[in-house]
Amino acid sequence: MKEQEIKALLDSQRKYYQSGATLSVSFRVAMLKKLYDAILRYEGEIVKALSEDLGKSDYESFMCEVGMARSEISYLIKHTKRFAKEKRVRTPLAQFASRSYQKPSPYGNVLIMSPWNYPFLLTVDPIADAIAAGNTAIVKPSAYSPKTSAVLARLIGECFTREYIAVVTGGREENRALLSQKFDFIFFTGSQAVGKEVLRHAAEHLTPTVLELGGKSPCIVDATAKLSLAAKRIVFGKFLNCGQTCVAPDYILCEHSVKDQLIRALTEEIEKQYTSDPLSNPDYGKIVNEKHFDRLTALIDSEKAVVGAKTDRERLKISPTVLDGVTWQDAVMQEEIFGPVLPILTYDSLDDVIKTLQNKPKPLALYVFSENKKTVKTVTEKLSYGGGCVNDTIIHLATAEMGFGGVGESGMGAYHGKAGFDAFSHTKSIVDKKTWIDLPMRYQPYQRGLYGKLLRKFLK
Repeated sequence: MKEQEIKALLDSQRKYYQSGATLSVSFRVAMLKKLYDAILRYEGEIVKALSEDLGKSDYESFMCEVGMARSEISYLIKHTKRFAKEKRVRTPLAQFASRSYQKPSPYGNVLIMSPWNYPFLLTVDPIADAIAAGNTAIVKPSAYSPKTSAVLARLIGECFTREYIAVVTGGREENRALLSQKFDFIFFTGSQAVGKEVLRHAAEHLTPTVLELGGKSPCIVDATAKLSLAAKRIVFGKFLNCGQTCVAPDYILCEHSVKDQLIRALTEEIEKQYTSDPLSNPDYGKIVNEKHFDRLTALIDSEKAVVGAKTDRERLKISPTVLDGVTWQDAVMQEEIFGPVLPILTYDSLDDVIKTLQNKPKPLALYVFSENKKTVKTVTEKLSYGGGCVNDTIIHLATAEMGFGGVGESGMGAYHGKAGFDAFSHTKSIVDKKTWIDLPMRYQPYQRGLYGKLLRKFLK
């Protein structure tokens, strides 16, 4: 799509928004219901597309994409009316007589840029939040997941007019053309490198932006952890979607005394969950493309591999892999892995872990496996990260009751449920001043006697 066409599309959305068509809560809820119904109709096509793009099974596609998207939309259908209500707040005595209130308002015309790893969920969730908040949206799905992007384009095109919600497919040229436009809000999910470019372009127009990025999310396992259960939950979170999950445990920091036990437990769990031949397991996905396959295989040190390290370039498959004897200097520790490779580092002192992680970029997620409440308290209080779990992995993002987002290098802003509605809204603070009385103390010429005393009383 050419830049002039994108500009014309945005102009049409701007006129549509200015008409007030998206503002009523009844319209927003009706559009959410329409989106929900369309997902039901398109479920078979969505699942097929996810299989072709990422090798996802129908079960995983529903559990991690279609089902979660439907859950988010259902939540918003139930709660948008409440979220959109004005909220009355206390008025200071000095402003007597007035009514003070906060009013959520849509930003207007928004841009949503989504990634390839969960190409349906991470496109539909922010669309639903944008609709609930009363915006129009131009949606740019990833070129790396073309089958899912094509289904999204058809689904959205069937549901909504392009002046309301529109999908723009394509690659870098379309990204550049979109980012050169002046939107009222930008929501981006993807890599840190691209996130920086998005923020640079947004700064040109002073456009507010939410960035959902990633990073090297640590998984701390201490000597008190229930190792068999920890291994089960780590294997689930790490190798889901072939490790291509922004909140997957990137590496393990294991207390030295239990490392060998943990490796045995991880080895057993990988075989239980993925069989002895994961590359032939129809429920185990594939790497998205050759570029990422080659990047990941270059990170695997075969001499340090204690599990897996089997690859099939023709089918873009890498078996669940565990690396032992890893140091901070190894190549696998220099970048976010974003694949089925799990390095294990060890520690002897929790204080050393805290000091080390405090000096690393802030991750999107952090996980701690421990039965020691003091350890959990220390980790969750002293370290900065987007969100996480105690004695589990990744499930903190699977709820509409908590916001999900990063901090520092892992992103800014949050969404899901109320947080998603708020992300796509600006809250106006309004004072409705009554006209039946007008206290004179603020006007010149100032009278410092009685009015001065009253002013000091009001503003104490």
